[in-house]
Amino acid sequence: MKEYDLVPLKSEDGKLSMIARVTDGLRLAKGLDDGRDMQDLVPLKSEDGKLSMIAHVTDGLRLAKGLNDGRDMQDVASRLSRLRFMIRGLDLKTFIILFVLLPSAILAIYVHGQKVTYFLRPLWQSPPKPFIHLPHYYHANVSMANLCKLHGLELRDYPRRVYDAVLFSNEIDMLTIRLKEIYPYITQFVLLESNSTFTSIPKPLNFAMNREKFDFIESRLTYGTIGGRFVKGENPFIEEEYQRVAVDHLLRVAGIEDDDLLIMSDVDEIPSSHTINLLRWCDGPPPIVHLNFKNYLYSFEFNLDHKSWRAFVHRYQKGKTRYVHYRQSDYLLTDSGWHCSFCFRKISDFVFTMKAYSHADRVRFTHYLDPKRIQKVICNGANLYDMLPEEYTYRELIGKMGPIPHS
Repeated sequence: MKEYDLVPLKSEDGKLSMIARVTDGLRLAKGLDDGRDMQDLVPLKSEDGKLSMIAHVTDGLRLAKGLNDGRDMQDVASRLSRLRFMIRGLDLKTFIILFVLLPSAILAIYVHGQKVTYFLRPLWQSPPKPFIHLPHYYHANVSMANLCKLHGLELRDYPRRVYDAVLFSNEIDMLTIRLKEIYPYITQFVLLESNSTFTSIPKPLNFAMNREKFDFIESRLTYGTIGGRFVKGENPFIEEEYQRVAVDHLLRVAGIEDDDLLIMSDVDEIPSSHTINLLRWCDGPPPIVHLNFKNYLYSFEFNLDHKSWRAFVHRYQKGKTRYVHYRQSDYLLTDSGWHCSFCFRKISDFVFTMKAYSHADRVRFTHYLDPKRIQKVICNGANLYDMLPEEYTYRELIGKMGPIPHS
């Protein structure tokens, strides 16, 4: 039960009122100006014989009791005095550390914590197992029999069927380049589109809206749509996996069979046509082989490196092959195509994709989405997310720091 100090006062209209002062200094009860509260005051004798009053608050929720002789004010004054003494006891060096350097360090970690993590990556994460690089030769005037022989392979009597499967979002230009590059050697194009991004943002069916632009593949196209789950706050990779499982089903609808070749890659990971032709005509390559692409950013003007490897070609096996986008094999076929990341025609597409794809958590501040900032970053070849390179050695990390040089 809280104790209150009752002090008689006159209100503006001359009526007697009482102020109940809470001894802990946190609450103040005022009233008794309509006469009803006077009826609620009951005189009592305390154990030491002094007169005290109990104020029964009419709402039954608060109770004021006792006279405290101003001790609450003394407590406040005492606390302020102790605080002033502590501040005076701080020397300049300690004051600077506590009130300048420490807050600045906390702010710096909040703003640049991601950079710190990436810079320390070589200390806490080992590089992945190196690939076994398979040489890749090509010339337009060399016969396929000789090309197979150069790669240590044997020419088949007839080429394997090839299926190209992609999840599509909004990359109209990249899809056009991809389809025209590999069209001659693809048996069936399998394309799945959702009305939801991986981050559960509603989106239009962009391919359906632009389907007339792709009439040249219509006879070889298996197109499907899937409704998004729209689970707020869910890890985007769960929605991505949900859509990839749907691609597995769509492939079966398209008629894929054992020993057919399946290209698994994002829309902007584009295998060269001669790479696909080599793999469909030659016997002997590993059943799963990753494709080494030249890495570009924003356009084919900025060549980042030659390390893209996530795309791969899988010799299909019913019940075993799954449509995924991570490492499946130790074999890497060199110089097999191009990966053009964030290669869009409009700034609005950059903004949409930054919020839509699985790594949307990299947008740590809303100003990252500012169109003027994005335009400046693109022109300078800098990083959209103000991140350090994702490397496992300091030699490679430091070598890639800064803007990408123009080609």
